[in-house]
Amino acid sequence: VVVVFSPTHLQLSPCEQPRIGDYRLVKTLGKGTFAKVMLARHIVTDKEVAIKIIDKRHLKPQVLEKMYREVRILKMLDHPHILKLYEALDCEKALCLVLEYASGGGVLDCLAKKGRLQEEEARSIFRQIVSAVQYCHQKQVAHRDLKAENLLLDAQMNIKLADFGLIPA
Repeated sequence: VVVVFSPTHLQLSPCEQPRIGDYRLVKTLGKGTFAKVMLARHIVTDKEVAIKIIDKRHLKPQVLEKMYREVRILKMLDHPHILKLYEALDCEKALCLVLEYASGGGVLDCLAKKGRLQEEEARSIFRQIVSAVQYCHQKQVAHRDLKAENLLLDAQMNIKLADFGLIPA
């Protein structure tokens, strides 16, 4: 696994996979202009997580300040249908967000494989989305980027609302 930049939390030894904090990096899940998302495993518990590694070097100071404020807001959210932010690791070159891993992938990928949803499946998914958005609004948080690409699925095919449009991809 190659990391585009090397945050100080990244540790390498000749016989190990790359690490960030207490997490072993496994593979790249996705890439954007300012960030990449890696599948990782906790070294002690072996729990799978997704780590969003944001390259801070090309972000303006006001964008960084907004990003930190919004990370604090996301850390407060705790709902079964919102992707959980476990922790944020900050260093000079990167901000690493340790997130719940949605192993079911994206809703769009699921639809492409399965085709049309049965009415009851669609109703269940819609209820989960509404529940997550309602929870956010009760907490005075707006998602700001609600679209199919930001709807992920866990192993039990439950919705996980992701990417609040707060942090550049």
